[in-house]
Amino acid sequence: MQATGDLAPVVTITSTPSMPNSPNIPPAMFGAGGPMLKRFDESTLASRINSGASSPPPSVKGIGKKVAKPDYSEQKIVVAMVGLPARGKSYLSNKLMIYLRWLEYDVKVFNVGQLRRTKARQKAQKLGVKEVHMADFFSHSNAQATQSRDSLAEESLETLIQWLKEGGNVGIHDATNSTRSRRAKIEARLAKEKGMILIFLESLCDDPATIAANVELKVSQGDPDYKDMSPDAARTDFLRRIKEYEKVYETITEPHLSYLRITNVGEEVSMSRINGYLSSRIAFYLMNLHIRPRNIFFSRHGESKYNVEGKIGGDSLLSPRGMQYAKALPALITDNIGEKPLTVWTSTLKRTIQTAQYLPYTKLTWKSLDELDAGVCDAMTYEEIEQAYPDDYANRDEDKFNYRYRGGESYRDVVVRLEPVIMELERQENILIIGHQAILRCLYAYFHHLPQADLPYIKIPLHTVIKLTPKAYGCDEERYTLPINAVDTHRPKPKTVKPPGTQSSTQRRYFVEDEEDMKAGVVA
Repeated sequence: MQATGDLAPVVTITSTPSMPNSPNIPPAMFGAGGPMLKRFDESTLASRINSGASSPPPSVKGIGKKVAKPDYSEQKIVVAMVGLPARGKSYLSNKLMIYLRWLEYDVKVFNVGQLRRTKARQKAQKLGVKEVHMADFFSHSNAQATQSRDSLAEESLETLIQWLKEGGNVGIHDATNSTRSRRAKIEARLAKEKGMILIFLESLCDDPATIAANVELKVSQGDPDYKDMSPDAARTDFLRRIKEYEKVYETITEPHLSYLRITNVGEEVSMSRINGYLSSRIAFYLMNLHIRPRNIFFSRHGESKYNVEGKIGGDSLLSPRGMQYAKALPALITDNIGEKPLTVWTSTLKRTIQTAQYLPYTKLTWKSLDELDAGVCDAMTYEEIEQAYPDDYANRDEDKFNYRYRGGESYRDVVVRLEPVIMELERQENILIIGHQAILRCLYAYFHHLPQADLPYIKIPLHTVIKLTPKAYGCDEERYTLPINAVDTHRPKPKTVKPPGTQSSTQRRYFVEDEEDMKAGVVA
């Protein structure tokens, strides 16, 4: 830990790019695996006491209630990106947006390059004048273009501020903001607004392989600036653009600014003057990101006795078919992972621990991975719940994400308790989670950026392994179903024609804006 003076503390955290199972990997001081966050329980013996159907007292009416969304209206943060092109700014913006939206904050990315292209398209349509945005346009010696780019950055910032005033929580200003003068303008403008916090997020990269990969993403994945150019010509021009920015680039050294500086996407993180709950949450998340190749495997426990009986919750053992799955699982995993290290995470419940027992890997248990608590309905069948509490049964079907069982949880509650799991998943490499239907739905929705309303209806069948491969802008997915029969515990969304599906893509998305976004330059 370093300090640049009593008034401007700077914390620098260096990550060792080693495999997470290596005994010599030091946990990040403030990382999800570090001493500042309680470690999950590593005992494979812990489990819940067997549950039985509860008999609520006669005075109890119903099984629960709808949980209101937390009031985040006072949270107003501007995250201003800083960095050269091809240094991962848009990747960090996208990841931060997905994470905060999963936690139900209202977040938008305001991309100045997108606004520039939108304005150029409008000008071409109205006046027949086509602007050329090649490398010369980004030269500091091109006074007219520099003025135009400054104007676009200011317009994007004004749109962001107005959006925050209308109810948004976190606006991400995705631009280079690469000079002290540009950052000073942003700071001066935000100082006029009451209650808005400004954090600069600088992405540095000196790894040639990472830079080259980012350049290839820019060239190969449909950047509108190079729509009519060959890949070689586009690559040459983009490298020239980077050189123009490098001539005037000034890293953050202003001691009074609130900022995070991330080097090589997680190799080292420095931060200064980060205060407040949401600001700290943002910093905590970003310092756990990395881009090393990895796989995340999801599997529900093998079929349990309660699954066969149609009961929810409880802590039952596996059925005979569930035990078959547990014995077949190691071969499937080792065929996919090979000799790479892997850590298995389970809940504290017997059915997940039983399912993991034959896997030849390090196993850790998380209390946070326990199934959604059904409260007074624990160990009941859905038919019994419908008969005992018909009104509440119907209400839960109408709003399953927000509905909390009496004495239990809602899906929203589960998302909140899974946040430390997400932090550690982002920090780690190859992980297999043997979990429960509701838990894996929540984690799956995070990685695929699915809306909360669809989250409780994601299909996570028994005796199936879901393999996720995180990429720069999404996840690849493969599913492997073992030929061992199991009951179907999926309950579809009422009156839904089309079930929720994966919406993410591993490609960087260049949005075609609607009329409102064309005016605002907003990437939603």
